[in-house]
Amino acid sequence: MFRNVRFFHLNGDWPDSEEAVSEKLQRSAFEPCGPLTERRSGWVPIDAASSDNLARRVNGADLMKLRSQSRVLPAAAINEELEKRIEEFQARMKEKPSGREKRRLKAETRDELLPKAMLKSDRIHGYVDVKEKLLGIDAAQNAAAERFLLHLRAPFDDVTITPLRFERPVGELLNKIFFGNAPRQFALGRECRMQDPAESRSVVRWADFDLHDNTIQDHVANGMRLTHLAIVYDNLLSCVMDEEGVIRKMRFLGADDDGDDDGDPLTRMDAEFVLMTGTLRHMLADMKKLLGGVSSRSR
Repeated sequence: MFRNVRFFHLNGDWPDSEEAVSEKLQRSAFEPCGPLTERRSGWVPIDAASSDNLARRVNGADLMKLRSQSRVLPAAAINEELEKRIEEFQARMKEKPSGREKRRLKAETRDELLPKAMLKSDRIHGYVDVKEKLLGIDAAQNAAAERFLLHLRAPFDDVTITPLRFERPVGELLNKIFFGNAPRQFALGRECRMQDPAESRSVVRWADFDLHDNTIQDHVANGMRLTHLAIVYDNLLSCVMDEEGVIRKMRFLGADDDGDDDGDPLTRMDAEFVLMTGTLRHMLADMKKLLGGVSSRSR
């Protein structure tokens, strides 16, 4: 379901039902771009065929989906048309346009081209673990997470949302896993990235390698900082975790082998969501124990 997860802590009262969450999200529901609108974002139903609700509560967690639509109008296309209009202006007025006139011509060009531009949509999923007061956003890049947060904060202005931080750095856990000193539910994967603390551009990556190899581990032992590490949690969840606790390349081992493609898509989605939220709930609980709990900065 999700490929990435960025975690945030919620401080405040979250609605006690799926319907109440949906009602709040309705204030920022998605509307398509108008002819002169470059970009719009808003909440859409998780499964429009089964419900108009903008949230779906399963396993004590609310699943939400933000849709963004934008008009694709390359700057090169505007500039090409603008050049023609400037030439026409000069031929007609026998003089070059002023800076103010150029800005007017550019705005006019954009407004005429924009309604003809192609539309492109993307969707970002997120979920709130109601009991744990936790928000997870499927965003590989911070910009996508910030867009999700911007539209979530608007209807939930009485809820404070902050990045999830622990009392001790996540890098401490990554190092324990890397050197085989972590609890057995945290196993070492086959991918990592390291950085020289003295030179930020000096980065070393290994992919599909046996990271137990001493020649690889010596880099960290000799001062390189481990910034990304592939891990396997509880023989179930495979992912790459970075030193901020962001999860990427997430997949569940054996989840594609059940052969249940002919079942109801909504039932399958719910089952995948239960598996994901339940596993992440347990993993974060273990991380809290190992890293001294949630930092006061996240509360």
